This record gives sequence, C-alpha cells and structure tokens, in this order.
Amino acid sequence: MSTAEHLSPQRQRLRISRWRMGASLLGALAFLWLLGELLAPWPAPVGPAAQQFVEGARKTVSLTIVSGLIGLVIGLALGLGKMADSSWLRLPSTFTVWIVRGTPLLTQLLFFYLAMPALLPSLQWSEYWTAVAALAINVGAYNAEVFRAGVQSVPRGQWMAARALGMRPSQAFRFVALPLALRVSLPALANNVVALLKDSSLAYAIGVVEINMIAQRVQADSFQPVPVFITTAVIYLILTTALTQFSTALEERMAASPR
Repeated sequence: MSTAEHLSPQRQRLRISRWRMGASLLGALAFLWLLGELLAPWPAPVGPAAQQFVEGARKTVSLTIVSGLIGLVIGLALGLGKMADSSWLRLPSTFTVWIVRGTPLLTQLLFFYLAMPALLPSLQWSEYWTAVAALAINVGAYNAEVFRAGVQSVPRGQWMAARALGMRPSQAFRFVALPLALRVSLPALANNVVALLKDSSLAYAIGVVEINMIAQRVQADSFQPVPVFITTAVIYLILTTALTQFSTALEERMAASPR
C-alpha cells in the first residue's frame, strides 16, 4: 500500500473534524444572529421580550469568550508556577489554585463584587468586568491543572532529544514541551470553556444583564415562569451543544493529526 493510500483515511478524518469545527462555530454565530427572528413569533411573554433574550444571550457569550481567553493566560501562568523550582512561584500558585478550586464560584463572584471594593477602595469595576475577573480566575485555576498535566505528560525522551540538539532548558520548554503539552491539553481546555458558558449564568447575582437576568426580569413581569425558563434552557442547550460539538471535533482532530 502506498503512503498516500495509507494516509488517506487520516486525511479524511482531519477534513471531517475541520468541517465539524467550522460548522459548530458558524452554527452558534448564526443562532445568535437569528435568535430575535426565531423568538419574535412566539406568544407572550417570550415573543415580546425576544430582543431582551438576544441581548442577554450575546452578553453571556461575551462573558464566556473574554473570561475564557483571560483564563487561558492565568491558567498557563498558574500551571507553570506550580511546577517551578522556586518556592516563591510554586507556593503562591499552589495556594491560589487550592483556594479557587475549593470555594464556590458564586462566593468568588460576591467577594469580587462586594469585598474587593472594601479592601481596595480604588478598585471600582463595573458589574461586567467584575464578573469577567471572577470567571477568568476561576476557570484559570482549572486550566492550571490541565496545563500542568499536559506538560508532565511530555515524554522524557523529548526533553533529552531537545537538550541533545543543544537547546537550553528554556528553549526546550518553549519549542518542544509547550507545543506538545498544548496539543494534549486542548480538548480539556475546550471542555472547560463549555463549563464556563454555563457558570456565567451566576453573573446575574451581581447584576450583569446576561440571559439568566433577562429570564428573571421577564418572569417577574409576566408571572409565567414555565415558558420563560424553558426558553432560557433551550438557548443554553443550543449554545453548549455547539461548543461541545466543537470540543469533540477538536479532540478528534488532535487524535487524527500526524504526530
């Protein structure tokens, strides 16, 4: 069997995974774009509040994307800090991850919103950015463990080969270990983003006008909780399904791509 024939199933899996990833993202974007038109024909109280649901859904997605990106940076910093030889880096990183993973996200949100301004009066953030900070640190703590596990999964032979080529330890980490660790970590990081999308619903507790807050307002005005919260659940379900499909396709791509 020729090399091209041998690789063709692998290339086909890569093509399918790329298509699924693109379709998942485009589907989520199309859903957000058309959500108002989809909800407008519904009977009250959902139809008249269609635009409110659209704004809430977009704020939820915005919270997820912004805090998710910041959480990646925080997670990488904490993960590397936990593996550092210096106790000045290792102990604070380990302590931060322990505190964040061991306390409820709602408590962290309320702490950032109510306690931080009392501790640091000069720190006055809006509700949105307070939620972003709390969500980013929370998901960053979970990302830290993912990055740490990814780096530790790099075979020792890869490190030795890099050193044999004359690389310094920092170069071996940057050009060899880190890319391999990211490859292993990507599916788990994508799953953390899916969890973050659902966790962002707690931001309503500090006044962020995301989809859960919109549902509370519409329900309070209409006294019809059943259609309101079914609509909210369906919106979350569609968004999380799109992200889950993207995560699954990404994992398949990582498994099928040549090593």
